[in-house]
Amino acid sequence: FRAVPSPLARRIADAAVVALYMGMDDEAPAQRLAPQLHAMGKVVALPRVLDRLGSMEFLAWRTEDQLFPGLFGTSHPEPGGGAVTPDVIIAPLIGFDRSMNRLGQGGGYYDRAFARFPDALRVGLAWSAQEIDSLPADPWDLPLHIVMTEVELIEGTQA
Repeated sequence: FRAVPSPLARRIADAAVVALYMGMDDEAPAQRLAPQLHAMGKVVALPRVLDRLGSMEFLAWRTEDQLFPGLFGTSHPEPGGGAVTPDVIIAPLIGFDRSMNRLGQGGGYYDRAFARFPDALRVGLAWSAQEIDSLPADPWDLPLHIVMTEVELIEGTQA
């Protein structure tokens, strides 16, 4: 995960703000994409968890910026600059299937972010070993547009 694959780079060519996350534990490390995204002229944002009810916002971040501790062991930029609106949301996955359903940590943070920013391109980042044959989807679940693993870029039919 050191480079944005060409098909994804084309899909995000017109995007101004790309939201990443700081990979924790065994999560795929999205932050490694930041230098290339900055070189592409993108504003990179990181999530800031606001409460335990599933609310978060996205804050602009440069790799040299200090990060501050947040809820649930997360880290986020200084909130002084205010929240930004992402054109692309790259989300961590616990699991995914080829129907573009995702399994997250269970807090609903990304489900709410996807609903709040319905026009944002929804990209899941995972290890290929996290693929599952079929995941249940609730009626309110928004499928991913793209899943990126270390071995392939999977595009959904609605992408």
